[in-house]
Amino acid sequence: MPAELSGGMRRRVGFARAIALEPRILLFDEPTTGLDPVIKAVIDELILELQDRLHSTAVTITHDLSSAFRIADRIALLFHGRIVAYAAPAAFRELPDERVQQFIKAWRAGPLTE
Repeated sequence: MPAELSGGMRRRVGFARAIALEPRILLFDEPTTGLDPVIKAVIDELILELQDRLHSTAVTITHDLSSAFRIADRIALLFHGRIVAYAAPAAFRELPDERVQQFIKAWRAGPLTE
């Protein structure tokens, strides 16, 4: 039953429904939010596999930089609705833009703990 599926399985079912018509563009909105690290990696690999198999472009909106660095050819940072930084993952890490560096610093620090 659908209610008995885990979060990761629900996402996989959603992906299956989305690719049924073999789209040229795949849009993912926070595909790894709320998932454990192992399932996040599985979802990232699935996105890459879908791109390759369907010869499609994937646009992924995420706050999860680990995922972005794993799956992206290019990363864009939006600030107040505008792209303020755009680069390949390795170059993105080195951008001098203060907003980029704040985002990366917060990501490296990890979740807040008590």
